[in-house]
Amino acid sequence: MATTPIPKKILARQHEITAEFQRLVVEHVAAIAAGRATEMLEIRDFASQLCIHPTHLSNTLKLTTGQPPCFFFEAEILAVAQGLLRDTTRPVADIAANLTYDPSNFTKFFKRFAGVTPKYYREQVWAERRAEKSELLTI
Repeated sequence: MATTPIPKKILARQHEITAEFQRLVVEHVAAIAAGRATEMLEIRDFASQLCIHPTHLSNTLKLTTGQPPCFFFEAEILAVAQGLLRDTTRPVADIAANLTYDPSNFTKFFKRFAGVTPKYYREQVWAERRAEKSELLTI
């Protein structure tokens, strides 16, 4: 059975939607971390900002990237959380609240995607930094 090629204009729009969604996610999570936003948006909120239906957004992202929308959202939240754990001495509960999580759910989220608890992640990072500093001092 012969397949009909997808017109380039449609492919361009799909990639435009994908890029714009990813930009919106990065901006929103940064706003949450900075305290400029107090509630996490949902996928339907992003779809509304893009003036498309949530199902269309989901299908487009799956087609262009192979991943659902939540993949990008969760990855960005994890990256911001890791940065906060690495670069601040704020308590994990404070970071969780800043990212609109309660501490228990934040720990579950973090462990699910990073493989370790936030506390253990921070301890690993700080142990690596201490080891690097001691190596520099002994050289």
